[in-house]
Amino acid sequence: MADLIEDDAPGANAPEFSVSEISGAVKRVIEGEFPHVRVRGELGRVSRPRSGHVYLDLKDERAVLSGVIWRGVAGRLATQPEEGLEVVATGRLTTFPGQSRYQLVIEDLRPAGQGALMALLEQRKKALAAEGLFEEGRKRALPYLPEVIGVVTSPSGAVIRDILHRLRDRFPRRVLIWPVAVQGAACAPEVATAIRGFNALDPGGAIPRPDLLIVARGGGSIEDLWGFNEEVVARAAAESTIPLISAVGHETDTTLIDFVADRRAPTPTAAAELAVPVRLELLSTLDAQGGRLTHAVSAAMARRGERLRDLARGLPRAETLLDWPRQRLDSLADRLPAALRTGVQARRVALSEAGGSLRPALLARAVAGERRRAAATAPRLAPALGRRVAAAREALEARSGRLTLRPVQAEITREGRRLADQGARLDAAFARLVADRRSRLDAADRLRETLGYRATLARGYAVVRGDGAVLTRKAEAAAARALEIEFADGRLALSGRGRKGGGAGDPPGQGELF
Repeated sequence: MADLIEDDAPGANAPEFSVSEISGAVKRVIEGEFPHVRVRGELGRVSRPRSGHVYLDLKDERAVLSGVIWRGVAGRLATQPEEGLEVVATGRLTTFPGQSRYQLVIEDLRPAGQGALMALLEQRKKALAAEGLFEEGRKRALPYLPEVIGVVTSPSGAVIRDILHRLRDRFPRRVLIWPVAVQGAACAPEVATAIRGFNALDPGGAIPRPDLLIVARGGGSIEDLWGFNEEVVARAAAESTIPLISAVGHETDTTLIDFVADRRAPTPTAAAELAVPVRLELLSTLDAQGGRLTHAVSAAMARRGERLRDLARGLPRAETLLDWPRQRLDSLADRLPAALRTGVQARRVALSEAGGSLRPALLARAVAGERRRAAATAPRLAPALGRRVAAAREALEARSGRLTLRPVQAEITREGRRLADQGARLDAAFARLVADRRSRLDAADRLRETLGYRATLARGYAVVRGDGAVLTRKAEAAAARALEIEFADGRLALSGRGRKGGGAGDPPGQGELF
């Protein structure tokens, strides 16, 4: 009987739990024991999927803790998670049943002390320097005397008052203030927006575009100035096409925007001094330059006057220059009559000698000689002319042999066909033109008939004429001597007496159709 009774297995009376029940129990225990914790560690893996949530690992030398930052919280964090940054994360512990692990739901994230901030700053400096944003070659020169100065700072602090006071003392300029938060989570996005906003202004618009920007803030701790170490601010300053002066903190404070800005000022007051010159000093310099210019012009005029006088002393007088030509003219005038007489006499002698050699006998002999030469040449002229004509005839016959009428006839035939073709096309075009003109004339005539008064007569109306004119009034018809009524199918003439109802002896009026 004892063998027939089966004993229960050890522990068979222990309760059984489902996987979900165990996961829920663990979740309640963990969330109950750790509803609010602060964990310090180094950020390991940082993942940012398209959902907007941030998944990361907090680690130290012995353990790793998974963490998650929901999308709504990630957008509000003052410090964005970066791999290798030592932070203090604040949140609550919970479990993730789908993977049987626990994780920290982070609600706040801050660097773990000043050393972590400095390490993060050095990391960002190296990354931006590798991109060339700190190079001196890309930095622009400041305008000597800007018309409009844009200031990015807090409107309620002492910084803006110091800047305005210093500008007023040195050289008053127009100032545009873009109010921003200078510390806290809103600092970096507002400063970046202000820099880009000033650059987006149109030159000559309703709001003047600044010629120079000043980003200013008073001194403070590294945490207070951290907004100016954000990458978004540094990139906005690097993208600015307007020259930018960085005046953040005291002289010993250094932020990331100082390396990117075109010039760094140790204090906001120094930034105002860099922005504009001293007006009185500028006026004094202008006066001094004006005095030096006047003195230089006077000295140059004096030197040139002295040089002109020296050159004038070396030149002879005008009377001296004319003495010798005047004397030479007098001498030539004295010699001119004798020279004229000598010249006339010499030409007379030459004429007499030439005339003596010209005698009729000499001319007759010359003419006779030419006549004999022409007579000797005449017999040779006819044979030469005959030979020339024969040669020309032979050349003409040789060329005429190469001339045939076949190409000419072919050309005539081809041109005849072209002429016939052109004639046919001209006849067709003329026929089309005549048909078009006839159709247009018929259409115009139909329109005339439609618009004319005869179409109106066909609808039952009539035209009354009297004494050769169209009558439109009863009084005109009564006064007319004879009436004529035009219908659609003809005209009816009414005599005056019959119409007026004459005497007893008069015949009645008669109508005549025509």
